[in-house]
Amino acid sequence: MLFLMTFHAIFCYFNTMQKQWLKKYPANIPESIQYPHKTISDFLSDTAERFPQKTAIIFFGKKINYKELHSLTIKFANALVNMGVKKGDRVAIMLPNCPHEVIAYYSVLKIGAIVVQFNPLYTERETEYQLNDSGSETIIALDTLYPNFKNIINKTRIKNIILCSVSDFLPFPKNFLYRLKEKKEMLKQVQHDRKKDTSSVTFLKLIKKSSSNPPSPPFGKGGLRGISPDDIALLQYTGGTTGIPKGAILTHRNLVANTIQCRHWFSKAEVGKETFLSVLPFFHIFGMTSSLNLPVHLASSMILLPRFKPLDVLKAIERYRASIFIGVPAMFSAINGELRHENKYNLSSMKFCVSGAAPLPHDMAVRFETLTDVKVIEGYGLTEASPVTHCNPIYGERKFGSIGLPLPDTECSIVDLITGAELQTGEIGEIAIRGPQIMKGYWKNEKETDMVLKNGWLFTGDIGRMDEDGFFYIVDRKKEMIISGGYNIYPREIEELLNKHPKVKESAVIGIPYKSIGDIPKAFIVLKDGESADEDKIINYCKANLTKYKVPKKVEFRKELPKSLIGKVLKKVLKEEERSKKILDETR
Repeated sequence: MLFLMTFHAIFCYFNTMQKQWLKKYPANIPESIQYPHKTISDFLSDTAERFPQKTAIIFFGKKINYKELHSLTIKFANALVNMGVKKGDRVAIMLPNCPHEVIAYYSVLKIGAIVVQFNPLYTERETEYQLNDSGSETIIALDTLYPNFKNIINKTRIKNIILCSVSDFLPFPKNFLYRLKEKKEMLKQVQHDRKKDTSSVTFLKLIKKSSSNPPSPPFGKGGLRGISPDDIALLQYTGGTTGIPKGAILTHRNLVANTIQCRHWFSKAEVGKETFLSVLPFFHIFGMTSSLNLPVHLASSMILLPRFKPLDVLKAIERYRASIFIGVPAMFSAINGELRHENKYNLSSMKFCVSGAAPLPHDMAVRFETLTDVKVIEGYGLTEASPVTHCNPIYGERKFGSIGLPLPDTECSIVDLITGAELQTGEIGEIAIRGPQIMKGYWKNEKETDMVLKNGWLFTGDIGRMDEDGFFYIVDRKKEMIISGGYNIYPREIEELLNKHPKVKESAVIGIPYKSIGDIPKAFIVLKDGESADEDKIINYCKANLTKYKVPKKVEFRKELPKSLIGKVLKKVLKEEERSKKILDETR
């Protein structure tokens, strides 16, 4: 009976959706878009044809225009074909933001193969799992990372290893100095290991001996050898914060749609005239869409920075007159710290900034805008949606604390956590999304796919609400919700309160097991420099501002919180630490 009720409820809300958010759309943003019948690699071909001399990449002073970039991409595509890579093959890419990453990404897509991005900081265990799960047979990696995965290669299907050196695209004398200074001993070890590994070859060697003429059949609109927009372009693995990482299947059509949706949202961005500060890692879906696919589609220049350092970002914005910067809250916080005393940098070229991947605190955003005179807006997305689904208007009304409005052609609903019935405005439930950017499913995982995809709708696992104007708000992650004595507790609510405490720099709250009532909230806190506090003071502060059952029962002070490379707090790590403590206590 419950199954029939649930199915009926889901069916009803699919057919009664009201797009309240459209009334808040700025006049120049369309409700719906006509998407071209193209592959994501066509964006590069089109831009190279229209803007051949436009600078595509700026990398530590080295500049590559779109004509040169396209030629390098064709050469590397030829090299991959000659190595036996064919349509549908999975190709692992383990690179930071550098020219090799851009070239490898578009080359793999040009020949109809599937990109599988790897975080360069992965452990051997994580790398081995993803290589085997994806079935990758070719890996393209930074040479200094070779020692990190050489020992597990024989446990995978890898046949081809292509190693890249940062110095390949550094201008003289930086390329020479890099070889002398940067990880000199590691490079020597890499060279020694490679002599014993006949399956590896250097990126530069492949490029130099490869033809710049498109192979037969030639490249053309729609790709090579029958590549369709509905073919898989990317296996993008989730971060694994709620379990074993899963490969989201994203097609060319998904990526093209999301790129164009973002392009319309950034309505005043001018084709051929923008410069993006591309420091968000391209191996992360947020960086790939917003700081690689989008600027290429807009024929923009990309300032590539392999690592985020606030001083380097500010210098690059000033030197190269960057106009758009897309980042995460941790980056804006670090920039605030750098500019705390005096703004010595000319940031007048900046048009706007966008923040995503984590909640953007109101005070942080206001501080950034005060220091820089540059607007920063908050958006939202997830790997399974290519990733952007919501964003605050850049040139219209925005609401701090909100993730904004759904993008064109994106439907969104708040549904009951149990029945799936659509909820009323202001009520809290799970966010469900439907649109052209939604994935096909999870790679080789039908069970998990069926759990999140229902009749074309993606059940995000995020708990949120919608206000009367159609703006959406994230309350918390469904799987991070704490159930204590029958009450639902949302850690994000507690964290937002803690972060307002004058002595607290940042916080994280998780549920830990407690007797018969289920879980209780425990807070992990990082204090501001020079500040001190104790557990009782923090708990009393929470008691004065929260209902009793929401108050953290335990507080632990940390020098820092575990974070991913893009600045997300890794609650999974905190939970594993707590679980280990419990196991140790039980075995004593």
